[in-house]
Amino acid sequence: MIAQLTGLVGQVEADRCVIDVGGVGYLVQASTRTLSALPQAPEVARVLVETVVREDAILLYGFIDAAERSWFRLLTTVQGVGAKVALAILSTLSASELIAAIGTGDKSGLTRAAGVGARLAQRIVTELRDKCEGMPGGGAPGAVMAGVTVTGNGGVMSDALLALSGLGFRRAEAQPVVVRVMERLDGGGDLDVIIRESLKELAR
Repeated sequence: MIAQLTGLVGQVEADRCVIDVGGVGYLVQASTRTLSALPQAPEVARVLVETVVREDAILLYGFIDAAERSWFRLLTTVQGVGAKVALAILSTLSASELIAAIGTGDKSGLTRAAGVGARLAQRIVTELRDKCEGMPGGGAPGAVMAGVTVTGNGGVMSDALLALSGLGFRRAEAQPVVVRVMERLDGGGDLDVIIRESLKELAR
């Protein structure tokens, strides 16, 4: 099995690249995050590899670091998440964003990735919520984000984000505000208080 390639960066496309090792070009499929981190051709790059052997092909999936490869392996344990969908998720969400999405049950965040519908997003949240502990980017349940613990079911933070979403605020802009408010309240505070304080900040 190929676990790593170090060679010259060749052709880079939207979802794959060629790594030239000693005159042999290896076709490596990768996330946009990994591809954007590669040096310009023909400079030397090191890519971690996950080798998948099928009856009709040997496929190589490349990662810029071990964290991304670990998430790829975990994501592909979910029924319905193949390598292509896993790479799409990793192209859309960073490790910390994955932790937040799974920890808060943010299915809409997961469905931003190509090939992930609402049903699959729910399956990812359900199956991985208890498997994220110790994963790069944090752990869930009990993932810590800026000093605020996110409980397994999303808890007050999830409810606050849902309420703010219903008021027209995008989750991407509301989440850091809610985190700051909860941190200011030492992770406590009633839902109404958190929403009210978050609205004050968002209105500025």
